[in-house]
Amino acid sequence: MRVMAFITLLCMGYELSRPVSTNKAEKGLLLAATSDEPGFQEYERGGMQPWQKKASEKAIERYAATQEKKWRRWNEAMFERMS
Repeated sequence: MRVMAFITLLCMGYELSRPVSTNKAEKGLLLAATSDEPGFQEYERGGMQPWQKKASEKAIERYAATQEKKWRRWNEAMFERMS
């Protein structure tokens, strides 16, 4: 069992350390930031894809709503008047 685990780790290390192929078929699998596609220039300038912008805005709105609810509950718990 130990020998199989060692061989598996050795093979994974070899596969990960091999140089990246420049086949055109494999270029489609690359991220925009790592390829020489036209979208890379937009990414390089700090821009984001439209779906990333929408997702970010939605995440910010959810975060703000959650924080507001948390602080409202905290204020109610801390400053609740005792009768």
